[in-house]
Amino acid sequence: MSKETPHQPRSESEFFAAAAAAVARGDDLDDTLAELLGLAAERATARAGAVYILDSDRDELELAVTLRVAPDAAADAGTVKDATTSHDPLASAARSRHPLEVDDAGRVPVLRGAKTAFVVPLIARRDGIEISLGTMALGFAGPLPGGEILAGVQPFADLAAVAVERALALAMGSERAEWFDRLANIDQLTGLANRRTVDRLLEMEVARAGRQGAALSIALFQVDRFEEIQRTGGNAAGDDALRRVAQILAESVRLVDTVARYAGDQFMLLAPGPDGLIVTERLVRGIAALPPAKDGAITVSAGIASFPMDGRTPEELLAVAERATQSASKAGGGRVVAEMASTEPGATD
Repeated sequence: MSKETPHQPRSESEFFAAAAAAVARGDDLDDTLAELLGLAAERATARAGAVYILDSDRDELELAVTLRVAPDAAADAGTVKDATTSHDPLASAARSRHPLEVDDAGRVPVLRGAKTAFVVPLIARRDGIEISLGTMALGFAGPLPGGEILAGVQPFADLAAVAVERALALAMGSERAEWFDRLANIDQLTGLANRRTVDRLLEMEVARAGRQGAALSIALFQVDRFEEIQRTGGNAAGDDALRRVAQILAESVRLVDTVARYAGDQFMLLAPGPDGLIVTERLVRGIAALPPAKDGAITVSAGIASFPMDGRTPEELLAVAERATQSASKAGGGRVVAEMASTEPGATD
């Protein structure tokens, strides 16, 4: 019978090579933290461990990964609330940014069953300032090991901080990308879709309506007396009028509809289905019911065009809607013109 080869403990260089590889090659934060926690526990001969990440917005430490922790203990100790004031050793270490030796591991609920604990903060340095990102906690079956062994835990915590910092930077970059993408598709004054977005949607909806033989309407809304509003009240009054019109448009359309700011004082409704005129008239009435501004009532002139009767391309539909809008404006405003036939708001053809 051959004898089993005894397990050889890792050398210092092997420990840190494995830790560096975990950070360099890891593309999942939890996996990276779990590997670093395992290496730290192995290096310090700890029986259990956990890593918490600080959510500064909520002022909470959130449990990220555990090592040999019972599921019920992890569930009970998933969050340390009020991290800036809590007496929990995890919060104290994060707040002080210094390692903390705990003689009674019962004070660290996630390490239930351990006798002692060692808590190391995860620290990032930005412009020379130390910032806490969380904590790494190790639980021991007996007394705390010597200072040299505990000091050996710090590099693993430092690498864990690097992993967390990188993940936060990537998340922030993703959020910024989404934010910039959103900015590219909305009008900054009103929060509605912008012309670029609705032009693209119009092309898609016209193509879909053509394929399916479905009805589609577009309506243009022009704020009546807009130049007068700006002349007497300034740009602030004009902006206020546009925002108030946009609010009614956004709140009053159906889920299938799209509303957008199309030009300076002009808005567009893209309404799939046969009810475009009904929706447009409701919007015109809703805007007319707004409380009067300093310079008088706010109303809009609206012109509507329908696919395929008034056109089969976006350009044809827009030309008809534009002419109808101008007709509504010349007729006194506050009304809808459909197929060049003027109707009072709420009236039927």
